[in-house]
This record gives sequence, C-alpha cells and structure tokens, in this order.
Amino acid sequence: MKSFDDDAIGSPCISICKMDPSRGSEVDRAAGGLCVGCLRTLDEIIEWGTASATRKLEILAIVGLRRTA
Repeated sequence: MKSFDDDAIGSPCISICKMDPSRGSEVDRAAGGLCVGCLRTLDEIIEWGTASATRKLEILAIVGLRRTA
C-alpha cells in the first residue's frame, strides 16, 4: 500500500532511456542490463511507480553503488 510520502522521493530518471544489455552485474545483464541514463534495471524502472518510500530509497542506494563501480 502506498502512502503520501512515497511520491515525495524523486525518480533517478534523467530522460536518457535506453537499456544496455552489456551493463551491470551478471544478474543485471541476464535480466536485460541497465538503463544508460539512470542505471536501473527494467524491473526497478517498472516497480518505481508503485514502490514504497522505503523501496525507492533502496533502489536509489543500489543505483548509487552502481555509479561508483
């Protein structure tokens, strides 16, 4: 169930939406790779709209780790 605060967390999307199947970990690549712009998997992108604030923060933390890798 979504709460009001769930929408307060902005999406990491930067409008460069293209999946790159060669990016990411072995698991990420097997699932289609990562978005060139936001470094999310397709599952993470799809999930974002209905994700709780806690889950959105988890996704942002994962994206942060990917950016530094």
